[in-house]
Amino acid sequence: MTTEYQPNYLALYESGELAKRVETLEKLLYNCTVCPLDCGNNRVENELARCYSGRLPIVSSYTQHFGEEPALVGKHGAGNIFFGNCNLRCVYCQNYQISQAHKEQIKNEITHERLAEIMLELQARGCHNINFVSPTHFVPQMARSILLAARAGLHLPIVYNTNAYDSIAVLRLLDGIVDVYLPDLKYAENEAGYEYSKVRNYSDHARRAIAEMYRQMGDSLVFDADGLLKRGLVIRLLVLPNDLAGVRESLEWIRDSLSQRVAVSMMAQYYATNRAATDARYTLLSRRITESEWLRALSMLDELGMEEGWMQEYDTASHYYRPDFTDRETPFKDVRDFQ
Repeated sequence: MTTEYQPNYLALYESGELAKRVETLEKLLYNCTVCPLDCGNNRVENELARCYSGRLPIVSSYTQHFGEEPALVGKHGAGNIFFGNCNLRCVYCQNYQISQAHKEQIKNEITHERLAEIMLELQARGCHNINFVSPTHFVPQMARSILLAARAGLHLPIVYNTNAYDSIAVLRLLDGIVDVYLPDLKYAENEAGYEYSKVRNYSDHARRAIAEMYRQMGDSLVFDADGLLKRGLVIRLLVLPNDLAGVRESLEWIRDSLSQRVAVSMMAQYYATNRAATDARYTLLSRRITESEWLRALSMLDELGMEEGWMQEYDTASHYYRPDFTDRETPFKDVRDFQ
């Protein structure tokens, strides 16, 4: 669907509803229930728990990014804002330098006002959207900063790029604030989520969260005249070695529980990093996926009649997606050099 698009959060801002949502979200920080971990710590007083995150947002990097789905990247890139820390502990996390190094990340703590300035800076650079990466544990701070940025002239779509271990109550408060949901569906089985991401009931929580995103967005994608994605739901499936993600089961769930028309982004970028590269307990994850594993995953899309979405290039993906966040300005190589 192609249309002129104005983000809904601007209308929420004008009506005062956005400010009310922000206040409701911030109350969750006093006894933290921002994600399904429900740690109960007082983050307003900087009491730390599983995600090691307190009152202020942590931004490890922000950049014009050219490695997202083509409809998010366009000519000028997605405006990616990488939050530090995470509520998961994926043993193969490609962003582990910022997601699992909380003692180093505290130096990247910023104010809500500075986060709003970053959004406006990315907009001024020509980015097509504001893409919050790993936002789950910082939703109240994200929403407060969107409010400040909207007041100062932000008008880009908001992309919520999440691991999907999200609270349903929080997602309902994001209805109309987020324009594009971009969740991972990491595993089909809870056991894999516990073994490889160190959280209980990942699949159950992620499916409920994605079902709520689907309730908000449906199965239609909204594009502008240039083919840029402005609104919708895109579910990412990262193919893991030895089919540890259970790709078929996840695709069947999407088709049968949501819709055959939901857009799926198939990802070939896996490579062994973090603990998967060094810990003998994770030998099943200690290699790149083979081309036959990738082609088998793609064949399931045809078998199940799922035609909407994108797929990465096998030969390019695992070479490009090797970020180095010691370079905060350009943590990723330019994917266009690999095409």
